[in-house]
Amino acid sequence: MKTLLISSVIFLAAITAKAQDTTKTAEPSLTISGSVDAYYKYDFSRFRNAAGGSNIPTSFATDQNSISIGMVDLAVKKKVSKASFVGELSFGPRGEGQSIPNSGTNGQSFHIQNLYMGYDVTDKLNLTAGYMSTFVGYEVISPVGNFNYSTSYLFTNGPFQNAGFKATYAFNSKVSLMAGIFNDTWNSYQSTRDVSTFGAQLFVSPVKGWTAYINLLSGKTSGTIIDLTTAYQITDAFKLGLNGATFSAPDAVKGGFEGVALYPQLAVSKDVTLGLRGEYFKTKTGGFVTAGPPAGESITAFTLTANIKAGPLTLIPEVRLDNGSTAQFINSNAGSTKQASQFLVAVVYAF
Repeated sequence: MKTLLISSVIFLAAITAKAQDTTKTAEPSLTISGSVDAYYKYDFSRFRNAAGGSNIPTSFATDQNSISIGMVDLAVKKKVSKASFVGELSFGPRGEGQSIPNSGTNGQSFHIQNLYMGYDVTDKLNLTAGYMSTFVGYEVISPVGNFNYSTSYLFTNGPFQNAGFKATYAFNSKVSLMAGIFNDTWNSYQSTRDVSTFGAQLFVSPVKGWTAYINLLSGKTSGTIIDLTTAYQITDAFKLGLNGATFSAPDAVKGGFEGVALYPQLAVSKDVTLGLRGEYFKTKTGGFVTAGPPAGESITAFTLTANIKAGPLTLIPEVRLDNGSTAQFINSNAGSTKQASQFLVAVVYAF
């Protein structure tokens, strides 16, 4: 009997120890995700800029008649209880293409996409601080997050990232409100003078499949941008997105821009989707933009894109035609012309 009792105690102790070990290893693991991408682009004017510019001056994919790389994007995130963090780095020309003068990142071959911490105060209230991908706009930096491989003028001229502190309150699954304070300049994790930009976002989902975001960023140094981003999955096969924005530069700079882009997409099969981006973009009188027409002029651009999926791999063939209100582009004879067109094919692998 004594031997049986001792054996039972040892057995129970072993089970308890194993359960404790299981509890210890049950902590949420670190999640790693990202992408790699490459592309070939041909501008029909055969325009090649030694400084690396492109005839169509929107972000990324600037190399002419070249098989070129985009970037390696690596993101790590973890959440334990109510606390979480996200860190994301990109390496390559697409990351370097985000470099903005005076941002502290100009000319780097790597770029910090995200570096922030979050805490769920309640099930409805979240606090987040750090360097975050902007909440403004329809398109994003990562090619995985976009349908088109080339980018819009609205994306190129809007913010890429904002450093600051924000609070988000979810009233329910259909309505939430975010408000925060951010550095005085966009796309920099260091302020030039102070933390003086106010940001806010109202999210609504009126019906199933329809989401809308009304965004605001305003500061005496950065200027003021008001943005609407909305998408509606009308049927299982058809999705319609829209992005509209108006930006007023600070008084010291003057000018700004306004524009709208429409994104219809049709899934023709389980692995093939066709999409069109139609965009109208205008520069306000008296100022300049990061990329686009001269002050007071406009551009209308159409981009026809296909996404062909094979597991984690996506093939993206694309044809683009931009038409300016004045001669803003370069033709095959190195003269000025109102139109520019290009073809590209990209490959994106997501993991």
